[in-house]
Amino acid sequence: MAESKRKWLAGVVQWLYPGLKIKRWLILAMLGLGLVMLAFTLLIGPEIIYYTGKAVYPLLTELSHAAFNLLLLLLGLLLILVGLHRASKAVGEVLQTRNKRPLIQELFTRRYLAGGPRLVAIGGGTGLSTLLRYLKEYTSNLTAVVTVTDDGGSSGRLRGELGMLPPGDIRSCLLAMADTEPVMERLFQHRFTGGSGLEGHSFGNLFIAAMTEMYGFQEAIRLFGQVLAIRGQVFPVTLNMVQLQAEDTQGRLIRGQSVLYRSRGPLRRISLLPPDCKPLPEVICAIQEADAVVLGPGSLFTSVIPNLLVPGIVEALRRTSAAKIYVCNVMTQPGETTGFTAADHVEALLKHSAPDLLDYVLVNSDLAIPPDKLEPYRQNGAELVRPDFERLHRLAPRVIASPLIDRNMVTHHNGKALARLVVDQVEEFINRRRSRGLRGRLYHFNSSVRRHIAGSKRVSGGSRR
Repeated sequence: MAESKRKWLAGVVQWLYPGLKIKRWLILAMLGLGLVMLAFTLLIGPEIIYYTGKAVYPLLTELSHAAFNLLLLLLGLLLILVGLHRASKAVGEVLQTRNKRPLIQELFTRRYLAGGPRLVAIGGGTGLSTLLRYLKEYTSNLTAVVTVTDDGGSSGRLRGELGMLPPGDIRSCLLAMADTEPVMERLFQHRFTGGSGLEGHSFGNLFIAAMTEMYGFQEAIRLFGQVLAIRGQVFPVTLNMVQLQAEDTQGRLIRGQSVLYRSRGPLRRISLLPPDCKPLPEVICAIQEADAVVLGPGSLFTSVIPNLLVPGIVEALRRTSAAKIYVCNVMTQPGETTGFTAADHVEALLKHSAPDLLDYVLVNSDLAIPPDKLEPYRQNGAELVRPDFERLHRLAPRVIASPLIDRNMVTHHNGKALARLVVDQVEEFINRRRSRGLRGRLYHFNSSVRRHIAGSKRVSGGSRR
């Protein structure tokens, strides 16, 4: 009984929180109702409320004019209609894609996420989708910018056979940002195991391919995002068909992303073919309007840096006032970053972009992984990325070290811990720029609410070095 009463009280309190964009319209409707009641009172005659006292009666007598009363009535009705319409619209937006949570919780969550920081995440592959899956719990102002150089697997086959951009990484990001039932995600991630033509293809890739033939690639992504009710938006970095070319430390040239995975490495430099591709205008706009731009996590040479090689992207990053954050990988990748330290990762990224590009570097500080978990990866040439702080501080103003590795899959980041750390740095950056007045305090309050909504505990062990 006490528990149900507590939940009821919590629900009532949630309705009183600012930012839901519903109370203001209900108050407006109530004001309109008051005006309508006053207009009817004046039209009928102030004598009916003579009992209210001599102080009110003369005032109502003065106001009792037919034209004024009619205007008052119409204004009241207008306020009622506008208030109820906007309030019902706010609730209706939630009901269209509502989960199994109570209505107030759904409305509460959506409105506060809509007020979250504007984040742009640039990368590709598993790393980017892992981060997006948890960033969407803090903000719906989320833009994923995805590389389009993949030429292997299902994406490579569709690229070669249909002449379309590879959909695989984009599909993974869309699904990571989806606010829909888990069965939908399993459906679009499903890979066919039979049939000579379908084997190896994912249903999501084929779905995007079909929509691309109907509407074009960019519109297909947008419509796919609508189907999944994603929190944010996903863009390819360019609509041009581009291919990776790399040079390793021996001076050998390697062409094609799928070939790079089989190279012995490490790589020295990569480039795009053709080099004169054009960035998507929406990507440039998102970078300019962002509060923060996150580079990575993901394969350094095949997921992160290729986006920076598209002309105009680095220039946009240097112009924006947003915080630029690089998330360093937790393990090296054979054939790409063999033997790289964290500073080597940052140095390679800056060589392909601009020396002063980054504001923050986030590195994993959890290096005490049991040897038996590392041994299978060491046999393939992979090692934990070690943060060499002295060099890192020469490359970036702020270096944040925190336990970010996923103990169950040591080649991956812990998505929840990483997203929380990213949001911590972004909100600290925003708070430094904003005034400490009412606006600043309100943003700080809303930030605390968003943390509560995300349902995650504060990351422990983070430190500036």
